[in-house]
Amino acid sequence: MAKQVLSFGGDEDEEDDEGSKSSDDDSPPPAKKKKKFGKDPSVDTSFLPDQEREEAERKEREQLQAEWRAQQEKLKNEDISITYSYWDGTGHRKVAKMKKGNSVHDFLNTCMKDLRNQFTELRGVSTENLMYIKEDLIIPQHYTFYDFIVTKARGKSGPLFSFDVHDDVRMVNDANAEKHESHAGKVVCRSWYERNKHIFPCSRWEPYDPNKKWEIYTISDGPKPK
Repeated sequence: MAKQVLSFGGDEDEEDDEGSKSSDDDSPPPAKKKKKFGKDPSVDTSFLPDQEREEAERKEREQLQAEWRAQQEKLKNEDISITYSYWDGTGHRKVAKMKKGNSVHDFLNTCMKDLRNQFTELRGVSTENLMYIKEDLIIPQHYTFYDFIVTKARGKSGPLFSFDVHDDVRMVNDANAEKHESHAGKVVCRSWYERNKHIFPCSRWEPYDPNKKWEIYTISDGPKPK
């Protein structure tokens, strides 16, 4: 009886075929080409960072700031006439020519040069010992007239930004309905003020506070009008 010879050749071929098929199945699929998208002109992109636009805006801001500063410097260099009274219990009306950018100290120094020739008691007094009273407020010497003009500052009895006084008649006015009339500021020797600060009108004077608002102009310390 003839013996059958076992052969594994066919199995090896089948395994090779299966191995090659499985290796083909495991290989990654070919990569798909990505589509390129263009900008949509209808979409607002102004909120996105843009170096060129930001640089242009910065230059525009700087130009506007430079123009504003130039305008303010021009305003500060404008001439202004300051009507005032040297006050020693009675008024002595004077006018000083100043620049809007000048400080109250500059103004008092100018006043002193003029007043010393007429009032001998001032010959030994320095500018620091003078006081400027405007609308019943004691104005510190470091402020400028420009400060009051640009802020439309108000005092107890009238506007602080008006210096060309036409009359000195006091009326009770609503500060919101601005009037052109203002009262002549007073130049006072500090030693005289200290002796008389309990007497009207000195008793009404108080230091200027830029944060304090005066809604009603008054000329006395009596009850405010309703």
